Amino acid sequence: MASIAANQSILAARAPHRLWVRCLHWLMAGAIITLGGTGTVILASHPRLYWGETGNDLTPALIELPISRNYRHGGFEPAIPFRTAPNGAVTAARTYDIFNQNGWGRSLHFLAAWIMVLAGTAYLFIGTMTGHLRRVIVPTPADLAPQTLLRDVAEHAALRIPAKVGPPYGPLQKIAYSGVVLLCLPLMVMTGLAMSPQIGAATGLMALFTGSQSARTIHFAGFAMIFLFILVHVVMVLLSGPRRQLAAMILGRAGQ
Repeated sequence: MASIAANQSILAARAPHRLWVRCLHWLMAGAIITLGGTGTVILASHPRLYWGETGNDLTPALIELPISRNYRHGGFEPAIPFRTAPNGAVTAARTYDIFNQNGWGRSLHFLAAWIMVLAGTAYLFIGTMTGHLRRVIVPTPADLAPQTLLRDVAEHAALRIPAKVGPPYGPLQKIAYSGVVLLCLPLMVMTGLAMSPQIGAATGLMALFTGSQSARTIHFAGFAMIFLFILVHVVMVLLSGPRRQLAAMILGRAGQ
């Protein structure tokens, strides 16, 4: 019994998160927050999403978002066709003051994106080489068993959140973390590159997503999923003890 207690105290004294995990966590967190803010500014300049290769104010939108004065403005003079062919391109002059102050947002967005790419690549490389992804992040077949998932869902629905820090993570945590790290973030990078005419065409990414406008729409969907993840993540931190969790992720030790 004494040896078991001693082993438990040793495990409790260890850092809940490795130093490289903590450093990359905060680097990526800063980059993602910056990307979310600048991406919202960029989207506010044209809050319309399309599917396919082209899209503008004069073509039907798949989704239109009420996030700026550019939403459903209808402020155009009569359209002027470029040619007389059916369904040909048209142009029209605006009759209102458009919100279009996003030059700084685009520059900062690209900078933060490359920081996220470098930090994410480092995380995937170190995580793969050390086995961190396999041991901590990727759910096992046992985690995905229906009874295990249902039990974890019931615990979270009842707000019975264990006051613990660091791994091992529960099934829902593993699914959420692996979904963001292995699916959402790589998809955001790929769709971001696909929106660049030169890179998207040269790499085939534009064709993969059936056009730059489709890539932009998928990019927004990925952002929405990451935003939802961050919201739930923050709530879980608050419910499980914010001082304890922050001490573990900043200082590498469990707080009180």
